Amino acid sequence: MIKLEGRRRFVWLAAAGLGLGIVGGCAGLQFGMKKPEVSVASIRLLDGNLLEQRFLLTLRVTNPNTSDISVEGLSFTLDINGQHFARGVGNQPVVIPRLGEATLDVTATTGLAGFLRQFKELMKGRDTLEYRIKGRLVTGNFGGIDFDQTGEVGMPKGQGEPAGGSRTPPTEKF
Repeated sequence: MIKLEGRRRFVWLAAAGLGLGIVGGCAGLQFGMKKPEVSVASIRLLDGNLLEQRFLLTLRVTNPNTSDISVEGLSFTLDINGQHFARGVGNQPVVIPRLGEATLDVTATTGLAGFLRQFKELMKGRDTLEYRIKGRLVTGNFGGIDFDQTGEVGMPKGQGEPAGGSRTPPTEKF
């Protein structure tokens, strides 16, 4: 009898934990809301040395919903031309208005290997880069909104000169 009671308690606790996990994972979005789109609007080289380079990324966040989304920050990784390039975080709070958009300036850091891989593309005379940005918009105490989108952006020009804007609309991957 004691073993049976222990199993029931375990099953009940496991089910409760699973339910809380599902609710916590969806806490960033209210029921029925669509995910916002995150795209790279521009890339600009900030500074660097032999081992590390820093870029200023301007991200455009578009809200397709009829209610505002309050974002406290984000974390992301950026792949360029199918290869890992940089990662970054930002803590700039912003409210993305309903049926509107907002931009966020964030710093992305890359190492020498990632920079050299993309430098080869620059030498080929390309004026756009294919990118994939994935990460999480932090929306409050109970979670956030994951994103994973692709698009194209102009090549970085150097300090003070932003690259051209996004050439193709981003696509969402679930």
